[in-house]
Amino acid sequence: MAGSPVRSALREGSSLQKAIRDGLGAVKRQDRDCIESSIRAVFADSVDIDEALRRGRERENRWDYLLGHSPSGCVVGVEPHSAKDDEVNTVIRKRRAALEHLKDHLRPGAKVQKWLWVASGKVKFADTEQKRRQLDQHGIEFVGPRVMAKHLPPLAPPTRRKAKARVAR
Repeated sequence: MAGSPVRSALREGSSLQKAIRDGLGAVKRQDRDCIESSIRAVFADSVDIDEALRRGRERENRWDYLLGHSPSGCVVGVEPHSAKDDEVNTVIRKRRAALEHLKDHLRPGAKVQKWLWVASGKVKFADTEQKRRQLDQHGIEFVGPRVMAKHLPPLAPPTRRKAKARVAR
């Protein structure tokens, strides 16, 4: 499907291809509430990598979702997870594991542009700034209770069209 960032990022023979759903179809109903309703339509495709990569990794940390952001053409990783001090290292381990798990699935040069941690309940950090710095060091953005437009990649730059030379008559 054209305009499907997740489909485009994955290798043709990847086992994850069959788990991709249009829009937010791969996102569990309760987790959709973690995404601001006004931006849900900007996602072309999604895959529940937690479920798709579970077999043989039942006891390992796994990231939840990859979402294809249509306006930028980027892939965004989203992890709904409890936001408590003792969960920061778990989320960091989930991203590390996802990078390892995805290396054989992503096309050369393809990557997850943003890794977003969204609180699945109340935020209970003793020192939010310290936690954000720790997450920043590991390429994870804590977004609070909802993923909003400001958390998503910027729009793709417009493609440049070559101007046709005008012929004087």
